[in-house]
Amino acid sequence: AGAAAAGVCAAAAVGGVVDRAGGVGVSAGDGSAGVVVSGGLVAALVVASGWDAGSVAGPGEREPLAVLLLGPTGSGKTTLALALGGEFRGEVVSCDSVAVYRGMDIGSAKPSVAERSQLPHHLIDVAEPNEEFSAGEYSRLARAALRGIALRGGLPLVTGGTGLYLRALTMGLFAGPERRPELRARLLSSQEKHGGVWLRRVLERMDGKAAERIHGKDIPKLIRAIEVCVSAGRPMSELLASGRDALTGFRLLRIGLAPPREALYARLNARAEKMFRDGLVEETRGLLARFGAVRSLETLGYRQAASVVRGERTLEEAIVAAQQGHRNYAKRQWTWFRREPDVHWIEGFGEAGETIARARELVIRSLDCLDGCVPR
Repeated sequence: AGAAAAGVCAAAAVGGVVDRAGGVGVSAGDGSAGVVVSGGLVAALVVASGWDAGSVAGPGEREPLAVLLLGPTGSGKTTLALALGGEFRGEVVSCDSVAVYRGMDIGSAKPSVAERSQLPHHLIDVAEPNEEFSAGEYSRLARAALRGIALRGGLPLVTGGTGLYLRALTMGLFAGPERRPELRARLLSSQEKHGGVWLRRVLERMDGKAAERIHGKDIPKLIRAIEVCVSAGRPMSELLASGRDALTGFRLLRIGLAPPREALYARLNARAEKMFRDGLVEETRGLLARFGAVRSLETLGYRQAASVVRGERTLEEAIVAAQQGHRNYAKRQWTWFRREPDVHWIEGFGEAGETIARARELVIRSLDCLDGCVPR
């Protein structure tokens, strides 16, 4: 496993794009797909050469910098990332749980093709909408991308609004066992049979501490907790207490965007309406035809668009519902990111000149190049 991880990082160091199976797509630099080399072959070459997958900084060198751009949806993180990346040889590592899916373009507000042509982007369009993509998988691929960028002499710019993904990347997740579909199906069937807080009572007998932290009606979390207890043979709370695999090898600069709330809400209202005018319902109809009612299409925007496809809402009703959903999501993001440590908050949108200047100053100071940096 260590050799395979080393192979992923080594290939990323020469410009590779890590895929979900552990293979490496080596980019030709012109937007073409290039060639795919198996993770096992790369790992064997790495073992033979003695390359250390965890080594980014050399002996006596400072750890490289990674910039985390935080903030609510619509605050201008992508624009700020492009501005910083153009000056500091940056590469964007998306931190968005919807942008990982291919074909989900309008509703995810992922960077446009034109924007992605300005800088290399990672962790966009890496899974099909009907595939499961976990925070743990995101952490594995994003960490490989960060190390590859640093080894190429670039500046990683982690950009996005999915707080759980960011936490998985920086703080790590506990080493829980893999999912067991058969067990999950039995637990769900049992819940449907007994109703109420049945699964909560089951978990209380297995792990009282975990049961205290999970709402009695949060079926997915209850099932996962029971699954972990059964598979690991010990309470999930004990596994959580044993520690997490935090990100090492980087200095982290957290920059947060905090635009005026009313101005942000007005922007979100306009953006949600534009998504529908730009064809979100048609995009959703096509995805439903290809993949069915998969979990990824229950996300914000797609859920409302799907209700139009099914005839449950009019277009205008769906737009209003999506606008409210985006505003609520922004509130939750503010609450989540305020708990992040050591954030340099900037009161403005990402495209504002004052915001870019302040962020640039923070990056320069963190890079220890106060005498001026040479743009790319």
